[in-house]
Amino acid sequence: MNPDVGYIASEVFENGLCSLMSRLVPDGQEDTAQPPEHFRIWPEDARLLLKDMPDGCLDRAYLMFPDPWPKSRHAKRRFVHPENLRELHRVLKPGAIWRVASDHPVYQDWVIEVMGKQDLFDAPPPETERPEGWSPTRYEAKAFREGRQPFYWTFTRRP
Repeated sequence: MNPDVGYIASEVFENGLCSLMSRLVPDGQEDTAQPPEHFRIWPEDARLLLKDMPDGCLDRAYLMFPDPWPKSRHAKRRFVHPENLRELHRVLKPGAIWRVASDHPVYQDWVIEVMGKQDLFDAPPPETERPEGWSPTRYEAKAFREGRQPFYWTFTRRP
């Protein structure tokens, strides 16, 4: 929808990368086709990439329906985590937005708790309808089919 915008997609699971590539390259050309010029794929944890990025280099970030890691002992694996917020704040430009969506009640509560305790981003309450300009996802469709209510947050980086 935005061919003039550069994208970096980060996904650690091979099936997720294969699914993404199936939407970016024509059928039968998977072995030879390249992603669009404005698109880059990072096949590792996004937290590793953030550490190597320069300050203020991103205009926007998305975290769409992440793995909830619902067990409390796994909370440190969640992307929305105080340690990751500092790194994301550093690479986003002042005033940049960070969009987060989740349909998992444990993750939703976690985001509300973590973002309520930090001072790096403006953190309004979540919306329950997908805001205009957000692309639908298959995870969102699955949540609705299974009776779960997605939450949508738009956080703004403070200076």
